[in-house]
Amino acid sequence: MRAANPIRLAVVTETYPPDLNGVAMSLSRLVAGMIDRGHRVDLYRVRPRNGQSVAATSADEIENLKVTALAGIPIPAYPELKMGLPAGRLLASKWRINRPDLIHIATEGPLGWSALRAARELGIPVSSDFRTQFDHYSAHYGAAWMAKPIGAWLRAFHNRADLTTVPTHALKQELTSRGFRKLRVLGRGVDAGLFDPQRRCDSVRESWGAGSETLVALCVGRLAAEKNLGLAIEAFAAIREAVPDSKLVFVGSGPMQQTLAQSCSDALFVGRREGEDLARHYASADLFLFPSLSETFGNVVTESMASGLSTVAFRHAAAADLIENGLNGMLADAARPADFIAAARSIAACAAQRREMGQQARASVLQLGWASIVSQFEAMAIALIEGEKLSPVPRSAPRLRASGTRAI
Repeated sequence: MRAANPIRLAVVTETYPPDLNGVAMSLSRLVAGMIDRGHRVDLYRVRPRNGQSVAATSADEIENLKVTALAGIPIPAYPELKMGLPAGRLLASKWRINRPDLIHIATEGPLGWSALRAARELGIPVSSDFRTQFDHYSAHYGAAWMAKPIGAWLRAFHNRADLTTVPTHALKQELTSRGFRKLRVLGRGVDAGLFDPQRRCDSVRESWGAGSETLVALCVGRLAAEKNLGLAIEAFAAIREAVPDSKLVFVGSGPMQQTLAQSCSDALFVGRREGEDLARHYASADLFLFPSLSETFGNVVTESMASGLSTVAFRHAAAADLIENGLNGMLADAARPADFIAAARSIAACAAQRREMGQQARASVLQLGWASIVSQFEAMAIALIEGEKLSPVPRSAPRLRASGTRAI
């Protein structure tokens, strides 16, 4: 449905397709949905690495989308991504000429901060997304002492926005207890037409060395310390005790690959996949292992469920909201990794129960289409625009005295 009164929306982000990550994917869905509804979107994004096009598709040729690519620098430990640089003067200049009705900031790095300051100076309503708990990440990279200053940085950023979206009610409660204000839950959708059990592919399974009856456990995502993938290796060892000829497949890339390969020499690493190729990999597996506790949502959970896989996860983020333990997947207490291992072994050993859970999983996420998410965002945007006119506020923000910190 096209909007009767289109708005002009400025979106600022440090990651966007062709980047492959949950933030880039979900934000691009939101942008596409707003354009489909007739709204004008001015996208300010960091220029991709290695000379890639600023748009993953021909979206930059759509009349209602204008893409501005900005400078960035490589991120330590995330070489496939860039951190945006401050661009306050440029943004303020552009917004004085073509004033947006609302500025939406998806990431909290230097580019996001400069966009926030420019929005406040110009009195333009501004919303933000809380997508990644970078204060929690610090412990995985030997910098646990940075958790408090990073948390303060995130809180100060989001509290200067008029509204911040969070993907789950549990996260809203947690952030509220930490002093975050003006939070609203905006979930994530899933493309159930793309992620579909019908995409199961014999040739994909053959490439894994898996026969028709071979149990294949799958992990999808960045191979990094914060994903807790060592536990997936432990769970697979337990699975093999029950089903000896099982396979473990990792889809994704990252700095942990060599360590994981040394921990499990039989694991298969098939690299980054996207689009229909990714969907075939999901559908061609039999069980999804998701041991991460660092997500604010976890798009791979909805993708695996839509693909008809029984999923083993912790009672955390999207899994806590979407999985009913024993019905459409298996949940473990976040403080009990042994329960995750036991759940993986249990469901691996019972093919009939595993298939039934997979069917229930798909049925339970079919209503999570992106159209509903875009509608909620649109209503939120219009409410902010129609609110009281904002007064400019002083340019001020805390400084995080550390290098290499950004948000994706």
